Amino acid sequence: MLALRLGMAIGTYYGEGSTILVGRDARAGGDVLLRSVVAGLMAAGAKVKIAGVHGYAPTPAVQYAVKMLGYDAGVMVTASHNPPEYNGIKVISPLGVEIDADTERKIEEIYFSERFHMVSWNRAIHDAGVDDRVIDEYVRGVVEKVDKALIRQKGFRVLVDCANSVTSLTTPRILRELGVKVYSIGCEIDARPYREPEPSIESLREASTIVKALKLDLGVAHDGDGDRVTVIDDEGIVWLTDRTSALLTVYIAETKLTSAPRRVVTPVATSRAAVEYLEKHGIEIKWTPVGMKHVAYTLLREGGLVGFEENGFMYPPHLLARDGGMTVALFLEMMAQEKARASELFSRIPLYYPVRLKIPMSRDTAERVVAELVKEYREKTDNIIDIDGIRVDGDDYWFLVRPSGTEPVLRVMVEARSPEKAEKLAKELEEKVKRMIA
Repeated sequence: MLALRLGMAIGTYYGEGSTILVGRDARAGGDVLLRSVVAGLMAAGAKVKIAGVHGYAPTPAVQYAVKMLGYDAGVMVTASHNPPEYNGIKVISPLGVEIDADTERKIEEIYFSERFHMVSWNRAIHDAGVDDRVIDEYVRGVVEKVDKALIRQKGFRVLVDCANSVTSLTTPRILRELGVKVYSIGCEIDARPYREPEPSIESLREASTIVKALKLDLGVAHDGDGDRVTVIDDEGIVWLTDRTSALLTVYIAETKLTSAPRRVVTPVATSRAAVEYLEKHGIEIKWTPVGMKHVAYTLLREGGLVGFEENGFMYPPHLLARDGGMTVALFLEMMAQEKARASELFSRIPLYYPVRLKIPMSRDTAERVVAELVKEYREKTDNIIDIDGIRVDGDDYWFLVRPSGTEPVLRVMVEARSPEKAEKLAKELEEKVKRMIA
């Protein structure tokens, strides 16, 4: 019922006769939710198209199709990187971006007040159709934005890990069109993926081993809906995406968007390793709260080269949204242009060792803890950012403590120049927080 009613609320907001594209990832229960959303949209009078026969499409493909094919909105049924038992519904604006906070609030008001617009029987005349252009349009859109001939000359060999989800339909195709020899794992659609959807160091141990054993040029691994990608270099090292994004930002500034403002928009969770590399190349950092929505709308308002966060990269000439497929194509172009192995490129980034903690607590408690930490650290240093939790930068470390936006936990992110210091600082913060909530 929730998905049906949410579909009715979205359809009511966009209005009778609005055109809305709906897609989904491959997780269990997705078809039930998709059809419920479609029923709700149609009950409100929207003209609905489903992305392909089963609705299978990566989130960036649906976003790109909404933008390029002239839809009034899009809806994506996905829980992205979250565990397989989760699912969710994401609304996409005509720009191909997640809807802004004001639009989200208005849809929620319709949902909770039940002020649904319902068409009469004699106006419910539109069947849900199928738009079979979505995948082709997206693949073409990615490939045309990189130097195809240059990449083809290199004969790259790349492992693709699709987490048994919808990038199985796109990333192998993108790579083959770029002349890449594709090796694959988890690139058959299956509601029971062989690994967790989030492409982390832990979940990519098998992929990492394959890249190194086969002496491949690169490995790339997606999450459940394809807005994220994690890069594995030729030595089998799994790299956090903000490091990948820092490399791409400098490359794009110097070769592709040379007249754009030398500014990157990124959330407070971005590593100091990335920040130091960018500042070394004269690129200004514009901080935002965590969430790609904040990055997208800040870029839209203020301009800049690119946007990224620790788990996704945004290339504005393509899409104001994270896009794993576009990121892969750009990374291969960078390797080809700079005549460098992936491991050589990553060696340019300062080395910081990460520690991540999640401390269970309610959001109210998490906000109280953050307020106390802000008060304490303001007396110790000026290097504080408190637009989302508290970020503190020291000489050879940084940390961020913030309430999770999706779970009842406090997130603690710590990085330092040595693993010992990172572990020590993380333990000290954990103990400090537990004393506060005791």
